[in-house]
Amino acid sequence: MLGIVPAAGAATRIQPLAFSKELLPVGSRLDEDGVERPRAVSEYLVERMIRGGADRICFVISPTKTDIIPYYARHPEARRFCYVVQDRPVGLCDAIFRALPLAREDEQVVVGLPDTVWFPTDGLTHLPPNDLSFLLFPVEQPERFDAVVTEGDMVTEIQVKSPNPATHWVWGAFGMPRRTFVDLHRLWSDVGRGDEYVGTLVNAYLRRGGRALGIPAGERYHDIGTLDGYRAAVAGLAAEQAIVAA
Repeated sequence: MLGIVPAAGAATRIQPLAFSKELLPVGSRLDEDGVERPRAVSEYLVERMIRGGADRICFVISPTKTDIIPYYARHPEARRFCYVVQDRPVGLCDAIFRALPLAREDEQVVVGLPDTVWFPTDGLTHLPPNDLSFLLFPVEQPERFDAVVTEGDMVTEIQVKSPNPATHWVWGAFGMPRRTFVDLHRLWSDVGRGDEYVGTLVNAYLRRGGRALGIPAGERYHDIGTLDGYRAAVAGLAAEQAIVAA
């Protein structure tokens, strides 16, 4: 399984920072020597991808975000990581497709956002390996995200930051077999497309007869791209640690 971490964004909502937003400390972890250290927010996604079965994880970075490389070079799972560069900030779809050449035949690809913290930690294990499928989370302000409308478990539409979304379920990660990844890239490459957002591309894919599943296995979702989201993530992690300690 290949995990794709799009980490090339400028993070305008939470600037100024002296480092890439994916390295923003959120919570902490215990090193092998027993020392407690700050934990970068993107480590939560990496942890969830590995738990979901990813044996390789590709970070898509911009030319200005090379600080991610030395940080993860010291990570216990550093052997799993590789990096590709998105030279211009032209959207999430472009960033994700930069990793397409690394996807092996007949393997699953999973994508998540490195500035989020979500539960359960095994959420990616709920995604079926042979379908385009979205891990869905209930949120209080779905208009800030991409709301996923479903009939049963079939996705009918993704409403990209709609002011009046039809559902409070939003996607937090998604997976697909490589063949579907290739099909999406082919569609995205059509003249006049080049979608910035995953939602608009998937909507076009559905209109052309494709299918996608919505898996409502998510419980809590925090976007640390804003200060409110950052505070909620810190509080949520503290509550989770208290439950574990009890």
